Order: sequence, then C-alpha cells, then structure tokens
Amino acid sequence: MKRLNVMSEIDTIMDTYCMDCFLKKTLAKDKGKTAAHRFCIKECTIGEQLRFLGEEMNKRSN
Repeated sequence: MKRLNVMSEIDTIMDTYCMDCFLKKTLAKDKGKTAAHRFCIKECTIGEQLRFLGEEMNKRSN
C-alpha cells in the first residue's frame, strides 16, 4: 500500500469507528484517558487494524 493510501484508510477508520466510540468514552470517564487509550491499543479489534496500518506506514517510510 502506498503511504498516502494508508493514511487515508487510518483517517477513515478513526472517523467511522473511534470518534463516537461508546466504550472509549465510558472508559475515559470511569478510569481515565490512559486506561481508555490502553484498551483501544491492546484490546479493541479496530485498534488492531490501526496498529497493522501503522506498521505498514513504517515499512513505507524506511
């Protein structure tokens, strides 16, 4: 994938799934932003996709 395409896909995913995520908002309110961010990165399936795309971007920049 081209770097620009990857960035576009990341933006689309974030806008579609993360912007209004109920779980993220609830965790941030109950346990703080750090816990919510940790959940998104380590446990959320969307976070898994974002990590994969981030790795693809890193491959393209090297």
